[in-house]
Order: sequence, then C-alpha cells, then structure tokens
Amino acid sequence: MRLGLLLGLGLLGLTGCATTEWVNLNNPRAEYATDFNACEQKAYNDPRYQGGMKLIVEKSRDQCMAKLGWRLREKRD
Repeated sequence: MRLGLLLGLGLLGLTGCATTEWVNLNNPRAEYATDFNACEQKAYNDPRYQGGMKLIVEKSRDQCMAKLGWRLREKRD
C-alpha cells in the first residue's frame, strides 16, 4: 500500500517538471496577458464558480482561452 502511494507521488512529481505555455498563431504574444486576465475574471465572476474551487475555475479559464485560439503546449527551450 505504501509502495503504491510512493510510486504515485513519484510519478506526480515527474509530470510536474514539464512546463507548458500558451501559444496562439493568430495573436501576438503581447495579447496573452490581456486574454488570460479577461478569461480568469470571467471565470471568477461566473455564479457557478462562486465557491472558489480552483480546479473548476482553471478549467473554465482554459476553455475560454481555447475559444480565443490559445493552446497549451510543452515549452521548448
């Protein structure tokens, strides 16, 4: 049981190392902050998310960003 828990935490730690970034082929990088903040504000102001559950707010924000043409991709160095 403990071994399974340790393996699960280890895998979670490994996936946490990958970094992602929002990219949009149609909008310049400068528009990212404006769009991100607008989507986040929209998510927090939605009455369905007034409980403040972070995961639900993040999902709503990410869906809004996707509608604006932004996509998450693994960051390339």
